[in-house]
Amino acid sequence: MKKILLSIFVVSLVACKKESSKPAVHKVDSTKQTTVQTSNPDKATITKEEIIKEANDEILKTLKNKDYKRLAEFIHPEKGVRFSMYAFVDPKEDKQFSKTDFEKYQPTKTLFIWGSYDGSGDLYKATINDYLSKWVFSKDFTASQFSLDKFQGGGNSLNNLEKAYPKLNFTENYIKGTEKNGEMDWKTLRFVFEEFKGKYYLVGVINDQWTI
Repeated sequence: MKKILLSIFVVSLVACKKESSKPAVHKVDSTKQTTVQTSNPDKATITKEEIIKEANDEILKTLKNKDYKRLAEFIHPEKGVRFSMYAFVDPKEDKQFSKTDFEKYQPTKTLFIWGSYDGSGDLYKATINDYLSKWVFSKDFTASQFSLDKFQGGGNSLNNLEKAYPKLNFTENYIKGTEKNGEMDWKTLRFVFEEFKGKYYLVGVINDQWTI
């Protein structure tokens, strides 16, 4: 009987040692882990400058891809958007569209007067699509130099952006001129943004280049 009890004791002792030698299992709080993985700590610290820069770059992409339906989503819901052929903004002469009108006429062949050519004074008539592709995005501005609320390019054309759009933020996408043309073939594309219900919308599209 003593031998039997001794054997049981030895077996139990060995089993306890084996159990204690197993690595400890760390339980993970799945709820907490999910929260860490899905939360975005940078979202709360994103700046206005970053938001506008992101909108600027997205608009350039829509112009390059000729995705004008997507472009319409950036137009101010109440104020619409004004297009200026040159640096001088003329509220009376520059072509302006409400978001609704832009979406209505963009797919059509309707001709609009966008302004007059520098030098000749001839009226520039074109569809919305042609104006955007041939004038607004006449160069690949996705490869341009970006600035916020700062002018990089300037010629002999009067630039009244800050007076026409007081206290609003604007971006500039600048392409430097070539040495071959004495750097006079520079071009820049400016977007003017205004906040509406927590979002920044496009209210102005301004092209600028060397004028006579």
